[in-house]
Amino acid sequence: MQPFRFPTPSALTPFLRPPLQPFSSKSQHITRFLSVPLLFPHLPSPISLSRPIHTTTTPVNRKMSYSSDEDQPDPELLELLRQHLNGNQSSHTAAETGVLESAEFVYNHAIDVALDMRGCKKAANTIWDQMQQREYSPATWSTHALHPKEKNEETVKFIFTMDLLNFSFWSEKSEEDRFQVEYRGKRWTGYWSLVAALQRGLEEGIPITDPAFWINDEKFTPDVLRTVFRSATDEEIPLLQERFDCLREAGQVLHEKYDGSVLDLIDEANGSAAALVNLLASDFPCFADIHPYPGRRQPIRILKRAQIFVADLWACFEGQSYGSFADIDKITMFADYRVPQMLWQLGCLLYGPTLETAVREKKMIEHGGEWEMQLRACSIWCVELIRREIIREHPDAKGKVNAVLIDFFLYDAVKELEKEGGERIPHHRTRSIWY
Repeated sequence: MQPFRFPTPSALTPFLRPPLQPFSSKSQHITRFLSVPLLFPHLPSPISLSRPIHTTTTPVNRKMSYSSDEDQPDPELLELLRQHLNGNQSSHTAAETGVLESAEFVYNHAIDVALDMRGCKKAANTIWDQMQQREYSPATWSTHALHPKEKNEETVKFIFTMDLLNFSFWSEKSEEDRFQVEYRGKRWTGYWSLVAALQRGLEEGIPITDPAFWINDEKFTPDVLRTVFRSATDEEIPLLQERFDCLREAGQVLHEKYDGSVLDLIDEANGSAAALVNLLASDFPCFADIHPYPGRRQPIRILKRAQIFVADLWACFEGQSYGSFADIDKITMFADYRVPQMLWQLGCLLYGPTLETAVREKKMIEHGGEWEMQLRACSIWCVELIRREIIREHPDAKGKVNAVLIDFFLYDAVKELEKEGGERIPHHRTRSIWY
């Protein structure tokens, strides 16, 4: 199989939204934003869009606007009940992460982010066609130059470390001046700077993927981590102290609950992707990507890094051994700042005028705020609708495509567009440990 390469921007031209023309007034922009078709009549789970649309920029008191969600299930309480009634194995088999339900709730109440269903349908066809042409599959993961190639315990530890630290690589500096890792005669940025730094650290004899090392106060210090992530430029990796704290905390949890072993953590999930995500969210605070949302009793569960750990295991081991999960299709898209950018580029996501201005001007989007929650949750729901549309149009795709592969594909696509200068909107700017 040939290494994956997404088509160049020129090849994508028929599928990408055209550049926006300036609007003469805010009302004209709002009219465009609200005039697109917003319904897939054929989807298995129809979505009601009869909610009121607010066009004012005045903050809305959602507690007054939205009905209570007292009848919404609590995934953690449900799992505790299943454990009590059926035992751990049965509860893991029936486990739900609550991510998709959270995403649908936010989408149904969103004011500043919407979906263009024509765009979603067109994107579904484009994505599936390209995945078929490129033979895109879990095996594609290992074709990337820096990903581990061995299928062993050391690779499991590498992936766990990688996804503990898989957050916030963006920079306001130029490509030449931003944080870069020099490795194998090349400079790496973004997510690949993380993978390169870990590979380089291991080659230099630093046991950076060993949980026992993380809890050794004498040997593992912020300065050691700074050495692992030393930059080829003057800019340091963002949130270095937070990355140190994540490793120290995870090492302590593994030591106290799982005999210091990532393998024991995986075994505890009994082959359930959803159960492993829930274990990460409940036992490791640095994986608990869970946030309050106005008008909702239960918090919104996004769980980006917990889910991508499961997905990376599944892809690396191609659904076998440590990557064998009977319910891998319960994993959703990983809500970060890159895939929403690609979904906008493909004409799937629509931003309200104030939000779009903020994104284009690269203003900081408040972590945990409604804009950020809408961007992330609506992206999850968007990829779910794309997945359903692919299966509806191509029944033979069932069992071959899921949200994990669509996410991986979209991430590769937006990085290729970035490299070729084909981006038409920046990614949103939020600095946090969650993505």
